[in-house]
Amino acid sequence: MGLSSGMPFTAEKQIHVDYFAILKEQRGKDSEVIQTSAATAQELYSELKERFGFSLAQNHLSVAVNDEFAKWDTPLKENDRVVFIPPVAGG
Repeated sequence: MGLSSGMPFTAEKQIHVDYFAILKEQRGKDSEVIQTSAATAQELYSELKERFGFSLAQNHLSVAVNDEFAKWDTPLKENDRVVFIPPVAGG
């Protein structure tokens, strides 16, 4: 019963986010530190997409957490580094 507040799952945390390609263009910067209560990489992208108007759907991106490719349901922890990786055009 002591977990009813849900604090471990909803507490805000500091996350380092790096942007590349179109996301970098749309955000206007290549990285930032944000405060979020997102529990997973998927929740974080949904939050950022809504906040900044990113045009890419999640299924067009890969995600890395702390320099390793990750699944979208990867839990996020304080000071994690998250990179959303858009498709790269060949040439």
